[in-house]
Amino acid sequence: MFKQGVLPFRYECEPTESGMTALAGLPAYLELAIVSGLTDSIQRHLGKCAKKEQGWTDTQIVMSLVLLNIAGGDSVDDLRILEKDEGLVKVVRQLGFSGHPRKERREQERRWRKERKRAFPSPSVVFRYLTSFVNPAEETKRARGHAFIPAANERLQALRRINPDLLRFAQRKSPQTEATLEMDASIVETTKQRRFV
Repeated sequence: MFKQGVLPFRYECEPTESGMTALAGLPAYLELAIVSGLTDSIQRHLGKCAKKEQGWTDTQIVMSLVLLNIAGGDSVDDLRILEKDEGLVKVVRQLGFSGHPRKERREQERRWRKERKRAFPSPSVVFRYLTSFVNPAEETKRARGHAFIPAANERLQALRRINPDLLRFAQRKSPQTEATLEMDASIVETTKQRRFV
């Protein structure tokens, strides 16, 4: 039970497992990603680079980050919020991230040596994954106080090839002859910090 506030009501927590979700809109975005071919594009372009046979797939990690961004997450650590949402976890466990038939989802489950307990990858897994997009040879060129854009490694180049696939889908659904690129130079402050263990 929460402390009484200014308004004449109180919040009470029910310890029952209802499977309700505060993130009910996210499955619609997941469905759009599947229908648009985004999930297949991720696997086609990034899957070639990874060649790993165990653990989280590129599609699962990237789609977790996409859903986290849509949900308003500030940092990778906010994946814990998605994991705690019973209803969303139930949907993701049942449907998966790819929209592939049940048989293919079962094959993906065989990637795990032990029983998978999470619906979303942990923040530490995602941080390790994100380091695969860093070009270590370019990092030595950084200089304090100077802007620097490192050359893309193979993984980052593969990630770039996903966007045109998504744009082709949008163009097929709603053909446009003009496009406006809008850039927002505003700075959004974050208060979250990542602790390295």
